[in-house]
Amino acid sequence: MTPVEVRQGTSPVILGLPHTGTDVPEAVAARLNAQGLLLTDTDWHIHRLYDGLLDGVTTVRATFHRYVIDANRDPSGASLYPGQNTTGLVPLTDFDDRPIWKAGEEPAPADIERRLATFHAPYHAALSAEIARIKALHGVVILYDCHSIRSRCPFLFDGRLPDFNIGTDNGKTCAPEIEAATAEICAAAEGYSSVLNGRFRGGWTTRHYGRPEEGVHAIQMELAQATHLASETVPFTYDADKAAPLRGHLKAILTRLEEIALSMKKD
Repeated sequence: MTPVEVRQGTSPVILGLPHTGTDVPEAVAARLNAQGLLLTDTDWHIHRLYDGLLDGVTTVRATFHRYVIDANRDPSGASLYPGQNTTGLVPLTDFDDRPIWKAGEEPAPADIERRLATFHAPYHAALSAEIARIKALHGVVILYDCHSIRSRCPFLFDGRLPDFNIGTDNGKTCAPEIEAATAEICAAAEGYSSVLNGRFRGGWTTRHYGRPEEGVHAIQMELAQATHLASETVPFTYDADKAAPLRGHLKAILTRLEEIALSMKKD
């Protein structure tokens, strides 16, 4: 199993895709229970949703499932949202707080260390390398981290999630014009709702790499899956007709971010 797939481009924008992978090693799958084997917490079809929206964009995609290890969690195991319900570096439950491992087969510390070395570290090594490469080309890079989640997950948040959930760790991970442009396009998208730094303020990837003072900007987009799936339950089918207008708005965001990055380069 190759833990990461990279498509290199020359745009100053990089797409991170840490949660679209569905690969699970046989030895790990044997320890998952029936609920865990459904892989319900996948960012279903997000790589398809963004495909072809920006010419020359680099993509870095984890092929392994987040139940193996979560590429968007702090490798130390520290919580992204202290005091709030969330899932960990290697989740023990799904987003509905249901156990995903057979009794007695939960990952031990040694398992987690192996998975950090085999999956988490190679993904971030590839992402770091692409950030360095693009920054060398342009002097600036924007990492746009692509995510999705069911629009209703009572264990994680109350009510229905907005369609566009923009995360910049309260403005810390990117320049103000990047945050403002993204929020403006989302707010103007007819028929869609949006929020900036709401329930999702950006995961470990966004917070770790976002260093605007060094020319590395990071922003996370968490989409409600109702915007592009026929159903948010099994079999999580992609709805091309539903996704079409959403792709238009996402294209506008990525195009505008590229323009901003290139203008920064000229400055």
